[in-house]
Amino acid sequence: MREKILAIIEKNSRIDLKDLAILLGESEAAVANEIADMEKEHVICGYHTLINWDNTSNEKVVALIEVKVTPQRGMGFDKIAERIYQYSEVNAVYLMSGAFDFTVFIEGKTMREVAQFVSEKLATLDAVLSTATHFVLKKYKDHGTVLAQETTDERMLITP
Repeated sequence: MREKILAIIEKNSRIDLKDLAILLGESEAAVANEIADMEKEHVICGYHTLINWDNTSNEKVVALIEVKVTPQRGMGFDKIAERIYQYSEVNAVYLMSGAFDFTVFIEGKTMREVAQFVSEKLATLDAVLSTATHFVLKKYKDHGTVLAQETTDERMLITP
């Protein structure tokens, strides 16, 4: 039942408990208890709303920053990640395989604000060897949801 609950609420966290119970063929109480257990166990870590900021008047810059670090003895990658994710600008930090150790997602109001974060906060950490910043220009799909508007061909069909 857990996997089914997770699959459904991952796509729609606002689904009514009654509807969820019907979909699963379980009682509302059983589903509610299972969800509560998963919240306590940190299987479910939060409920978020996906917003297409491009359709608002609010300007945001999203950047993906690749970070190469030197893990320090006794601390490993976890302590460095913890220092990075403490910054309010940081939305996500992932330990990666490949040329860089971490991928960090941040938001700022301007590219300059993102650049200042990288140069003044991130790059100055002792363990950081190098960074590479990539700015998100347009989101087409995010968390499984298509954000891009479908384009319609408005050209007139001309036949001989």
